[in-house]
Amino acid sequence: MVRKVLLAEPRGFCAGVEMAIKALAWMVRIFPPPVYCYHEIVHNRLVVERFREFGVIFVDDVSEVPERAPLMLSAHGSTPEVVISAREQNRFVVNAVCPLVTKVHHEAKVRAKKGYTILYVGHAGHDEAVGTLAVAPDSIRLVERAADLSEALASIDDPNKVALLAQTTLALHDWEGIRDDARGQFPSLWTASRNDLCFATTNRQAALSRIATQADAVVVIGSANSSNTVALAKVAEAAGCPIVLRIDGPDELNVQAVGEDAVVGVTAGASAPEDLVQAVIARLAPTEGVEHVHVTDEDEYFPPPRELRDLIPDNDDRSVTASQVLEELTRR
Repeated sequence: MVRKVLLAEPRGFCAGVEMAIKALAWMVRIFPPPVYCYHEIVHNRLVVERFREFGVIFVDDVSEVPERAPLMLSAHGSTPEVVISAREQNRFVVNAVCPLVTKVHHEAKVRAKKGYTILYVGHAGHDEAVGTLAVAPDSIRLVERAADLSEALASIDDPNKVALLAQTTLALHDWEGIRDDARGQFPSLWTASRNDLCFATTNRQAALSRIATQADAVVVIGSANSSNTVALAKVAEAAGCPIVLRIDGPDELNVQAVGEDAVVGVTAGASAPEDLVQAVIARLAPTEGVEHVHVTDEDEYFPPPRELRDLIPDNDDRSVTASQVLEELTRR
């Protein structure tokens, strides 16, 4: 049996995910079905499945969306071409891109116009990376690991005009390693005054780092295509935790795998709802209960996308959480 759970605080939904999920929920309530969404609203299989049950149709090409239909663009950001195409045929388009991703897009545009070569640290094929690379395709070079810096060097005309940007969901130690290597190669390297990593991603990694050294096993709740969830698992492994399990939800948890009389750390990626966390804890059934490991408070709030603001009653959005909204839709 599990002896105790060390529960990370903060964990789960970040402000960007809160905004996107609530925005799509508003669309489900405002418009008759179906509502369309370009790509997954967030990278969480169970959240996407819940929205499918509410009549949301997820598409990989906006040409699949009928004329005049309501369409949401996901929180990870979209290419400029997709945004333009989405607004054709009188569709009602809501762009739920996270403001932190928008910040990176802005930085890329500004640096490109100033003649910089931009090294973008991210994962090839990830929705966020695809959208960012498309903002300034002639100026950006994708760097997935420090070894890629040498290849990027060959395509840089002016070593004094090199900028470094990052996918917001990276593991902090991955970003710092590449940043330090890049600074060694390019002494005049430009970086943002605050790094591009999402504050929520960093906070969740810090909380897990504190837990992982005390735990016999760590359970990370979130989907395999969630970059920040995978980053959390890497953080626990790097901290030396002997058993690290990444699961979508309680049904995937093998309690025997965490060991007899174990202390188990539990956290959740930024796209995982709190009800999954509580269900996992219930399945672990710790005999000595739950110890909350608090690192920092988060009170960041992102308002609904501007396209929806006039359609939402005053104060109705900020007063509820995304988890509450999902529960309410389930009861409908």
